[in-house]
Amino acid sequence: MTSTMSRIDRIRPRLSEANVDALLITELHNRRYASGFSGSNGWLVIPADDARAPILATDFRYLEQAAQESPEFEVVQMKGEMQKWWDELARPLGRIRLGFESADLTVSAHKRLRDVNAKIPASQRPALVQTANIVESIRAVKDDAELALLRRAAQLTDDAFAHATSAVEAGWTESRVSWEIEQYARGHGAEAMAFESIVAAGPWGARPHARPRDEAIEMGEPIVIDMGARFSGYCADMTRTIVLGEHDEQFPRIYDIVLAAHETAAQMIEPGMSGKDADQLARQVITDAGYGEQFGHGLGHGVGLQIHETPHLGVTSKDTLEPGMVITIEPGIYLSDWGGVRIEDMGLLDEQGFHSFTGTPKLRMLA
Repeated sequence: MTSTMSRIDRIRPRLSEANVDALLITELHNRRYASGFSGSNGWLVIPADDARAPILATDFRYLEQAAQESPEFEVVQMKGEMQKWWDELARPLGRIRLGFESADLTVSAHKRLRDVNAKIPASQRPALVQTANIVESIRAVKDDAELALLRRAAQLTDDAFAHATSAVEAGWTESRVSWEIEQYARGHGAEAMAFESIVAAGPWGARPHARPRDEAIEMGEPIVIDMGARFSGYCADMTRTIVLGEHDEQFPRIYDIVLAAHETAAQMIEPGMSGKDADQLARQVITDAGYGEQFGHGLGHGVGLQIHETPHLGVTSKDTLEPGMVITIEPGIYLSDWGGVRIEDMGLLDEQGFHSFTGTPKLRMLA
């Protein structure tokens, strides 16, 4: 059985739980996960009944691509006005309960869908039913094919970091470091970066999502580098904090607190734990050291086709960690007049605990 059909088989039982007869998938990453189709335009219909083939509707630009990437799907062309192709797609479904992804459709898109659907005769018209988080919850647990791609993305990330940090010198701008990272990653197999690399030196590093500037990096400044390659659709995420030359007295003290928080969480996190309790493992270390207010984001998140996926590991999380999830562990401390330190690994959570995909070494120092 192909991985695509295995995924369809994981989706179908959830449709019965949601009390729908089929699911309309419009969200880009859910569509790719369920079908393998990587084009920018397309809608899927996944029937709950495994006797019916799933459907992929797309426009002329992607017909050949759809047939190649999604051979198990019936490919339907989106041709002409929406009323025409929606009628051709939906009428054969009949009077079923058709779930749609409420988190993806905008108010205007939902209105348009509802209006064109209403023009189908009532005896042949599917009823549109709001659903939430069906595919996303399944995507949270990775299959073997996904794990292989995530490991490859992590390896590219490690290699790009090693290349850039071996070359960087005082006087380079943050933007130049970011570009050095991207050039290497793309030149060695990455299709793109998973997100714009964060390179933040000195006080700029106190902004967790700082954008790289055309500002020269100085000797002795802490430099937060948060980056990730994307390979075959799958993302990696890693952060290291480094210093060029001699650091000040504060750096090893802050760094060791963050490292202790990171290693505590990495060693103690386990399936069955809530995202809130996982976050607390690291947060308590930082709070006990007197920097709780300076750790203002969550401990981590899921990673896959998107850089931020289910589960969320943070103080408000209600997610439960499960074996097979790929997550990040990324505690940090941020001091506005000095800078920041963040250390992040990405890896697999299984029955034995957390196994990092990130191979880049961490600094080892005593404050």
